[in-house]
Amino acid sequence: MSDNTFMKRIAILGSTGSIGTQTLEVASWRGYDVVGLAAGKNTEVLLEQVHAFQPKLVSCSPSEVETLRAHLPAGTKLIPGLEGAKEIARLDADTIVAAIPGFAGVAPTVAALEEGRHVALANKETMVVAGKIVNEIAAKAGATITPVDSEHSALFQCLKGEKRAEVTSLVLTASGGPFRLHPEDLTDVTPKQALAHPTWNMGPKVTIDSATLFNKGLEVLEAHYLFDVPLDMIEVVIHPQSLIHGLVRFADGSIKAQIGPHDMRLPIQYGIEYPSRPNVPLEPLPLVGRWELSAPDRKRFPCLELAYRAGALGGVAPTALNAADEVAVAAFLSGKIRFTDIPQLIERVLEQTESYSASWEAITETDREARRRAELVIDELTS
Repeated sequence: MSDNTFMKRIAILGSTGSIGTQTLEVASWRGYDVVGLAAGKNTEVLLEQVHAFQPKLVSCSPSEVETLRAHLPAGTKLIPGLEGAKEIARLDADTIVAAIPGFAGVAPTVAALEEGRHVALANKETMVVAGKIVNEIAAKAGATITPVDSEHSALFQCLKGEKRAEVTSLVLTASGGPFRLHPEDLTDVTPKQALAHPTWNMGPKVTIDSATLFNKGLEVLEAHYLFDVPLDMIEVVIHPQSLIHGLVRFADGSIKAQIGPHDMRLPIQYGIEYPSRPNVPLEPLPLVGRWELSAPDRKRFPCLELAYRAGALGGVAPTALNAADEVAVAAFLSGKIRFTDIPQLIERVLEQTESYSASWEAITETDREARRRAELVIDELTS
């Protein structure tokens, strides 16, 4: 039974993915009115969600329209593709949960911000490729952003009530992925091994990015724009237990940390409900056991360093970085390239990227060109 004083209306961009499905669990806890659901090709799961939550608007991949349309309940409208996702982003909702992964999630998230909506942001690429532009749009439209990534939610919570001038650094924690203790050579790592994350249950792209530490690099760039701090004020530490989600260092030597179970439903609920902290039907985290912290191995996992490099270059470099990784991960999962080829591919694309200031036109063109160059590198690696 919800303890809301009113029924909160939410719409979810990326409803059939890991964040989307967990958001709907939170919606069941809280009794939200789910007014819109945007998904891709997973029509079986989307249909289950539609019949369970009765949204007024849904979106799917254009290739799945006929399959979906025939089974929609009365009163639910279907608009396919990107335009459908944008329409859902513009719905009159209290919160838009932005969880479409990758570059594909940027345009719908921006559409929500342009409408002045509150966005619970799980699509880190929005800030990575267009952080400055996104912040300007949000400020102009009166939109608000609360982070859903567990690490950025942690930093968001730790910074509340603090004077920014007294903050000396933000600390992101990383599990270290499945290869933290793996033998030195990662050349023969298989997709199955890379997808076996030790703590988190995530989609395949994010899981591979966690294994390469690229995901942590994206989080560094996201924190840079979300919290308006220089890159050299953002640290990364390995914490395999995934219970300390983020820390903030202060000028007096104090460190504030946010700690919780590795359950994404908590930062999802906080991102939607902020500044409230409603009860959750979960057992309290036992404060027992051994918690480890160590420095990341940037030599074995060069993707983290590449993200810092792209951030320092600025402009469209983060867009190229992100596009190259999306192509590289897809190629690795399909068996075209090796695990260790991923950072090599990203670095080569980054080196070929010209320096432009970030505008929508430059971002779109850079994304397209970086993907083309990445495919050429794959051809070279596989020939």
